[in-house]
Amino acid sequence: MAQAFKGFGTALAAAILAACASTPAPEPLSGDLLIRDVRTIGFEGKTPAILEHAYVLVKDGKILAVRDTADGLSAPETVDGAGRTMVPGLTDMHVHIWDEAELGAYLSWGVTRVRNMSGLSFHLPLAERIEAGEVMGPHLITTGPILNSPGPNAQINHQMVETADEARAAVAWQAEAGFDRIKVYSNLTRPAYEAIIEEAAARGLPVAGHTPEGVREEGMPDEKPFGISFEEVLADHFETIEHIESVVWHGLRNRHDEAAARALARKIAAEGVPVTATLLAHRNLLLVAETGGAATSRPGTDLLNAVEQQTEGGNFEFWARQDPAPVADDAAFYARVAKIFQEEGVTLLAGTDAGIFTNIPGKSLGEELALLTAAGLSPYDVLRSATYTPSAVLGTAGQDGCVEAGCAADLVLLPCDPLADIACAAEPAGLVYRGTWLDRAALDGLRQGAAEQDADRTMANVFGGMAEYGVDLSALTGE
Repeated sequence: MAQAFKGFGTALAAAILAACASTPAPEPLSGDLLIRDVRTIGFEGKTPAILEHAYVLVKDGKILAVRDTADGLSAPETVDGAGRTMVPGLTDMHVHIWDEAELGAYLSWGVTRVRNMSGLSFHLPLAERIEAGEVMGPHLITTGPILNSPGPNAQINHQMVETADEARAAVAWQAEAGFDRIKVYSNLTRPAYEAIIEEAAARGLPVAGHTPEGVREEGMPDEKPFGISFEEVLADHFETIEHIESVVWHGLRNRHDEAAARALARKIAAEGVPVTATLLAHRNLLLVAETGGAATSRPGTDLLNAVEQQTEGGNFEFWARQDPAPVADDAAFYARVAKIFQEEGVTLLAGTDAGIFTNIPGKSLGEELALLTAAGLSPYDVLRSATYTPSAVLGTAGQDGCVEAGCAADLVLLPCDPLADIACAAEPAGLVYRGTWLDRAALDGLRQGAAEQDADRTMANVFGGMAEYGVDLSALTGE
């Protein structure tokens, strides 16, 4: 019997040795940067893909490998993640950039990509300079100048069109200038809007923005519907529709009706059109009303472009005088609509309207994520709206917004678990930006630098760009 056990033990040992021999050692890989011991979260699926105590190797601005061991991985620079959480770089899908100075503020809060929603000619070379490494800033996607018609929502920086011919010419001009997406606005006439959709489609340009209503007539929306229905616009399959607030105004004719909101959500989901929520944009109107205007100079507002802020004086005064109660009622309903949209399968994206009013570049995205969570969305779904979902909508899924081999090395190291507390996403411990490690001190330096603005350059950017598409600047310049 003893001899039998001895034979069994010998066989078992041989089997173990054979198994070990058949398991190859990890492939040796050398990169530029190795992040040790991080908890990674992937957002591609409906539930989080979590890897504890991971090792992330970066080379040439991309993730070379993600493993559960450091065996075989080497790099001249190593960062100890100390078990903290690493997520893809964040995307803010609705910002307004006026000058390169503010770009560092976005990076300092972990925002590695932005979609600028009011394009001017300077944005195109600026985006190229960012990609070439000449300027530190988030990857910059931009629409062309906002296309609108005269009406209550018209602004001086809009490219104004009323006829079909004017609209087609404007789209052609934007395409030939190098813009690769179009933004539309609320007051567009039906002929102009339909021509924009046709011309953009012919040129392969996606369209996003506020949903055009047609000419605003007396009694709209309370007594009669808009000239262009929300459903008509929905059928044109925008890249994104901007602002839940605008969806309520146009799609619900400004009624606080949850049943109607749910029915509308089902239509939006069925058409597969994403919505950029921007709850913060309205919440900051409320904040100014609640504080009698004091919020316009709260900490962080020094990062807003000073030239743009000079144009906001009338808005600040208006909202500082408002009774906060009805504004708060609106904010609560918009939050409820966000939750209804999520329940009904509408694709939601995180965006902030940063760069205008009191919406602070970079910081606003963490505030938006907190508002969406307070509305009832899970921290996972909220983070997904700022990581994977933008990549899916923009057609770059698998290239960015992920923490896997082959993905862009734009990664945020967070000090705690954002799935347990979304506030954790509001202040990074560090950032991998285009493959380069930036610690907290470096991010603080970027934030401080963002307050050092160049007013002359801003005015050249903005006024020069507006003049190119025919804006009469005399009201601004006094000439």
